[in-house]
Amino acid sequence: QIQLNMTRDSSISRCPPGTSDPYVKFKIAGKEVFRSRTIYKSLNPLWEEKVSLLVDSLCEPLYVKVFDYDFGLQDDFMGSALLYLESLELTRTLDVTLDLKDPQHPGHNLGSLQLAVTLSPKEGDFRELTQLRRTWKRSSKLQHQSVRLSELHKKSQLWQGIVSISLIEGRHLAPMDANGLSDPYVKFRLGHQKYKSKTMTKTLNPQWREQFDFHLYDEQGGIVDITVWDRDTRKKDDFIGRCQVDLSMLSKEHTHKLELPLEEGEGTLVLLVTLTASAAVSISDMSVNFLDDPHERHNILKRYSLLRSFYNLKDVGMVQVKVIRAEGLMAADVNGKSDPFCVVELSNDRLQTHTVYKNLNPEWNKVFTFNVKDIHSVLEVTVYDEDRDRSADFLGKVAIPLLKIRNGERKPYGLKNKTLTGPTKGVIYLETDVIFSLVKAGLRTLTPIEQKYIEEEPRVSKQLLQQNFHRVKRCIMVLITAGSYVNSCFEWECPRRSLCAFLLFLLVVWNFQLYMVPLALLLLLIWNYVRTAAGRDARQGDVMEDMLGDEDEEFDKDDKDSERKGFMDKLYAIQDVFISVQNALDGVASYGERIKNTFSWTVPFLSFLAIVVLSLATVLVYFIPLRYIVLAWGVNKFTRKLRDPYSIDNNELLDFLSRVPSDVQVVVHKHAHMHSHVLRRKPTQEHLFHLGCCLFLISSHRIQVNH
Repeated sequence: QIQLNMTRDSSISRCPPGTSDPYVKFKIAGKEVFRSRTIYKSLNPLWEEKVSLLVDSLCEPLYVKVFDYDFGLQDDFMGSALLYLESLELTRTLDVTLDLKDPQHPGHNLGSLQLAVTLSPKEGDFRELTQLRRTWKRSSKLQHQSVRLSELHKKSQLWQGIVSISLIEGRHLAPMDANGLSDPYVKFRLGHQKYKSKTMTKTLNPQWREQFDFHLYDEQGGIVDITVWDRDTRKKDDFIGRCQVDLSMLSKEHTHKLELPLEEGEGTLVLLVTLTASAAVSISDMSVNFLDDPHERHNILKRYSLLRSFYNLKDVGMVQVKVIRAEGLMAADVNGKSDPFCVVELSNDRLQTHTVYKNLNPEWNKVFTFNVKDIHSVLEVTVYDEDRDRSADFLGKVAIPLLKIRNGERKPYGLKNKTLTGPTKGVIYLETDVIFSLVKAGLRTLTPIEQKYIEEEPRVSKQLLQQNFHRVKRCIMVLITAGSYVNSCFEWECPRRSLCAFLLFLLVVWNFQLYMVPLALLLLLIWNYVRTAAGRDARQGDVMEDMLGDEDEEFDKDDKDSERKGFMDKLYAIQDVFISVQNALDGVASYGERIKNTFSWTVPFLSFLAIVVLSLATVLVYFIPLRYIVLAWGVNKFTRKLRDPYSIDNNELLDFLSRVPSDVQVVVHKHAHMHSHVLRRKPTQEHLFHLGCCLFLISSHRIQVNH
């Protein structure tokens, strides 16, 4: 165990103004173990911070890096140094001065960092605790040590609350572009957490209406740094201004409206800031599971009872996850083992277990507790392999919707790949409990869903594009099938069905009232529920799984075939997908442009025809009740085939729109008209001169021939 007391840093500045905002990072074996607070505008900062670090081996040096904090930009590197732990004396405090160096410029003097370091033995062996944790119930002493270890993990990764910032608007920002406007966006930073808003184009009074949630690790609060920038496409973004929010000055459980003037610039930002306690988010060992206590469970059930449905509406419920163990994990290291740890996520809340080294069947025995803000959220449990030299390797993942959880059920879940479309090696054992208020959950459903801020960047994928295209195609085919069924009633393909449809049409239209629309939807929901409860419609889920499975097999087959085939075959496979998407987009865009061109008088004849038709429709609807018009239309559609068996069914509106040119056709016709105009225009003097020269040469040639 190492105890560090940072005192002073005499590092020089690399910034033009001659000042720095330094902070220090400490790493052991490639993992960051501590980060100091930032001292603003100082070349001789005084931290007076004290921290205790656990190390597994004295052979690994302590890597110290100093950075200059920049608002909204990447922090500048100011120097690094190594502290060799083998040189320390046990239980003796030493004053250590580390000279900061730059590995790329070893000759530069970057100042020094002064530390007071104390090396002391750990209370028991860490690895021994990991092995003995399996028998925690049999030893009260081990339970005490396990709880102490849990507290150590809690200090390293748990937060004291949530800071919710709603970015409302900006007022009278400084113009940065030549047109006298700006394209502003805002960057937020609280410690190592960073968020960026969307860009509002060509405005000095932007309206963002965005919300960001920060985790608050310090009970005393913190400072949120806010910078405003102007987006430029061809050069570096322009700085508009900055401001800060001191969270220690704000009361908790209350929404504060702040109008912050921008420093080093012009304008004002309007924010809504709310500090919410997050006591329900925690991690502990199995021995300190409060839901197993009947008294605690009764209090929680009472907290989310029907009588307290309208108290603290944001507190929808709580979920508890017991991560017990995993079996048969994938071997990620060269020695045939893995160093697995588990990450549990619920929306933007993220907790993780300790690492079990060199094991394919790890036991964690951890209990995670989250407060539920949306009952429709999905609980994600991911297993990683810890790697000291690079980022953690993915081993498997499980996603469980909260509404699918059965309380108290301990069951194994097969691990899946990152996209959750296929299995991977290994099984994880979980036990989950969720308690929530039905009324609060229902009210929360009618509000916008919380966006997850930590997401992977989207990638271009032929398989994903083809899958999405097939999904859209299936939805369209459902509409086409329904339309074909209705059209078959008009065609009298089955006389009994057409007669029943005709009588039902007359009955509904003649007695139609507006309340019948939600009533019909209600009856449809009840009918499908009865079918599902009776087990008649269970094939729907199986059909969807089969379709996804077939698509995955088709994609895998395509990938394998593409590996065997050449580069041109891959291009042809991608080309087919893009042609289908291209044709679909062309059809949708063409109809939209034709509707626009009808009202923009692109073809005057069609626009005059539209005026005549709309005028007649206005008069008919004004003097004749809509019910009679619909009845007349329906009777005509049902009896057309009886009156004329050889008539061709058509849609008058689509037929009209097919005559209106799209924007592409308008441009093509315009160019054709221009070319024909060039060919028909009157000859100029230059043309007459050239024509005379040609006639003279022809006549001279004919004279020579005759001679």
